Amino acid sequence: MASLNVGNLGEYLREQRRNAQLSLRQLADAAGVSNPYLSQIERGLRKPSAEVLQQVAKALRISAETLYVRAGILDAERDRDDVETRAVILADPSLNERQKQVLLQVYESFRKENGFGADADAGADADPDSGAGVDVDAAVDGAETVKNPHS
Repeated sequence: MASLNVGNLGEYLREQRRNAQLSLRQLADAAGVSNPYLSQIERGLRKPSAEVLQQVAKALRISAETLYVRAGILDAERDRDDVETRAVILADPSLNERQKQVLLQVYESFRKENGFGADADAGADADPDSGAGVDVDAAVDGAETVKNPHS
């Protein structure tokens, strides 16, 4: 298997794991990934998703953003807020998976509407009141199953 171009992510992860005095197996368990998969990441044979990097960062108690940059997921400074926002939404234990996905869809819709989404150039001439294809009212109605503990 040839080594992928993931910068020095693997070396950095190994160094952070050793600094935390964790074995490969301990980190894999803490991050919720398989031991062989984590080993392949450390050796540069696999490029992990942002979600896996977030789990590993949490287990190591380091910044997920640092791992995103080293993995080539976060290339530009302007992407930082977007990645952080998505990570916070995905990490929120008070939301279920469906609610997280609805919230991410609404978030992406607003970003596209404001010219910051991945398809912003393609949708630049779109009607700004269109919501970029997401029915925000329906999405919000669908997400209202979250109970407010203060009400």
